[in-house]
Amino acid sequence: MSFPLLTATAALPALGAVATAAVPAARRTAAKWLALLVSLATLALAIAVVVRFDPGGDRYQLTESHAWIKDFGVRYELGVDGIAVALIALTALLIPFIILAGWHDADPLETGSRRWRPTQGFFALILAVEAMVILSFEATDVFLFYIFFEAMLIPMYFLIGGFGDRAHEHGEQAAATQRSYAAVKFLLYNLVGGLIMLAAVIGLYVVAGNFSLTEIAEARANGSLDMATSTERWLFLGFFFAFAVKAPLWPLHTWLPNAMQESTAPVAVLITAVVDKVGTFAMLRFCLQLFPEASKWATPAILVLALISIIYGALLAVGQRDIKRLIAYASISHFGFIIMGIFAMTSQGQSGATLYMVNHGLSTAALMLVAGFLISRRGSRLIADYGGVQKVAPVLAGTFLIGGLATLSLPGLAPFVSEFLVLVGTFARYPVIGIIATFGIVLAALYTLVLYQRTMTGPVKPEVSAMPDLRVRELVVVAPLVALLIVLGVYPKPVTDIVNPAVEQTMSDVQKKDPRPEVEAAK
Repeated sequence: MSFPLLTATAALPALGAVATAAVPAARRTAAKWLALLVSLATLALAIAVVVRFDPGGDRYQLTESHAWIKDFGVRYELGVDGIAVALIALTALLIPFIILAGWHDADPLETGSRRWRPTQGFFALILAVEAMVILSFEATDVFLFYIFFEAMLIPMYFLIGGFGDRAHEHGEQAAATQRSYAAVKFLLYNLVGGLIMLAAVIGLYVVAGNFSLTEIAEARANGSLDMATSTERWLFLGFFFAFAVKAPLWPLHTWLPNAMQESTAPVAVLITAVVDKVGTFAMLRFCLQLFPEASKWATPAILVLALISIIYGALLAVGQRDIKRLIAYASISHFGFIIMGIFAMTSQGQSGATLYMVNHGLSTAALMLVAGFLISRRGSRLIADYGGVQKVAPVLAGTFLIGGLATLSLPGLAPFVSEFLVLVGTFARYPVIGIIATFGIVLAALYTLVLYQRTMTGPVKPEVSAMPDLRVRELVVVAPLVALLIVLGVYPKPVTDIVNPAVEQTMSDVQKKDPRPEVEAAK
C-alpha cells in the first residue's frame, strides 16, 4: 500500500494542533516553535504533493478510498486535481508566514486581574484551520467535504472572537464587544449557508444513492443518472448559496469586513487568503461538475452578482477610513473577479480565476501583514492617524507599496496575469460584463494609491516620528511574499501548467467550448 500522502498532509497539522494545545502554559515560546515547525513540515508534504502530481495524468491523483459509514454510502475518499494542488500549496505556504507574523499577537495581557489570550490556543487553532482547509481541497466524497467545510467555522470563530485586534480607539471593552459581534456574525452567516447546503447534500444522496463525486459525475456524463431539471437547479442553488457565503459574493458578503477588521492581521489573512478560497474552489469542483446544466442556467444571474461585487467592493474601499476594512472591501471586489472568471465558461476565464485565487492569496497576505505591522506600531487602524511613514520606516513603506500595487494588478506583479485572463475570458463570451468589470481596475488604483498617499507620504506626524522599520522576523515574513509576487508576475507558467488540464476537464463537464474570435479575414 502506497504512502497516504494526502492524509498525511492534512493529519500533520491536525496532530500538531493537539500537540501545541497540550504544551504547558509556562512554555509559550515552545508552543510557538512547535507550531512553526509543524507548519514547515506540512509545507514539505505539500511540496511532495506538487512534485508527485502529473498534470498530464488522471484527473484525480494520489487517491485514497476507504469505507467509512457503509450504511449511508459515505467513504473516506481523497484525490487532487491541478486546481486543488495549487490551493493546497498556497495554504501550506501561507501558514508559516501567518504564524511568524502573529508571533506576539497572542502573548498574555493583564486586564485587571484576569489573564487572557492563551498563546498555545491561538497557534493550535491556526493549525486546526489549516488541516480542515487542506482536507476540504482533497475530499472527493461530498459528505466528507461538507463535514470539514463546516468544521473549520469552529476554530475560526474562536480566532476572531478570542484573539482580536488590540488596536481600538474606544478601549478594550468596546473592542471585546466588537470582536464578539464579528465572530457571531461570521458564524451565523456561514452556518445558515451550511445548513442549506446540508439539505442539498441529502437531496443529492436521495437522487444519486451515494456521495462519491467521481461516481456521480461519471453517471451524469454517461447518462445513467438522469436528474430532473428542477431537481438539479434546486440542488445547485443549495450548494452555490453556501459557497457564495464563504466566497463571499454580494449580497452575502457583509460578515467579511467585520471579521477582518476585528481580527489580528494574521487571522485576517487566514480568513480571506485561505478559508474563503474554499468557497470559490468548491464552485469549480462541485457546482460545475455535479450540476453542469444548472450552472449554465444560473450563469447570467451569477455574472451580474459578481459584477456588482467588483464595483460595489471597490467603491466602498475608496471611502473607508479603516485600513483593514479597506483591504476587506478590496477582497470582496477581487472575489467578484474570481467568480466572474469561473462562470464566464471559458478556459481563459477559469484558468485566470484559479490563478487569481493563488495570486490574491499572496498579494492580500503581503498587504495585510505589512498593514498589521504598521498598526501594531501606531496602535490605530485609522488612516487619518498616519502620515509620512516612508521617511521614518522606508522598508515598511516600500513593502506596503508593493503589496498595494499587487492588489491593483500592476503589470509585472502576479495578480495582473490572472485579472487579465479573467477579463479576456469574460469578454470573449459576455463583452458587456467584461467592459463594465474593467472599471474595477480603475477604482482599485484609486483606493490603493490614496491609501498609500495618506499613510506613507506627506509631513511626518508626531505619533509616527519614532516608528521603527521592519525587524528581521517581519522581513522574513514579507520578503518571500514580495519575491513570489514578482516571480509569478513575469513567469506564471509553473502554476498554469498545473491548473490548465483541470480547467479543460471542467469545461468538458459543462460541455462548453471557447467561442471563436470574430476576426474579419484579411483581403
